Amino acid sequence: MISKFFCRRLLLLLTCALAFSLTACPTAEEKKKALAAKIREKTSIPDQSGDVSFQSFIGRLRLAVRAKDMPTIASLMTPDFGFRLEPPGEGDGVFAFWDKNNVWPELNLVLKEKFIPNGVYMVAPGEFVIGQSYRGYRAGMRLEEGGWRFAYFVNN
Repeated sequence: MISKFFCRRLLLLLTCALAFSLTACPTAEEKKKALAAKIREKTSIPDQSGDVSFQSFIGRLRLAVRAKDMPTIASLMTPDFGFRLEPPGEGDGVFAFWDKNNVWPELNLVLKEKFIPNGVYMVAPGEFVIGQSYRGYRAGMRLEEGGWRFAYFVNN
């Protein structure tokens, strides 16, 4: 017969082993930060279009754009969000620019496209990356420490 002392020691040992094994597993947040650090080190990223966090981010962005929910869209943007190439436009003023130039329909269309990697960005439409002669709007998403961010939406 096994003594109570032995059972308590075994239970304590198993509890410690379980606790130790759980603390060794990286969390989703740690994995995201590690990927962001790798991306900063590199000049290009792997295809993230199938990644659950990227798909979730794009889904939230699509819904917010469809509803013209500017506070939500702003929370998904980078602080240096680019919205115009000539003359360069970044940061504040993006929503006024989109309203004035009726860019919302174009933004909705581009966000429905498949995103592919281009440098440190996931970009849509893919024709921009594949075809050097692409003319039109394009969107770029960038992974930062806090997660995915909407980095630019410009027209060439």
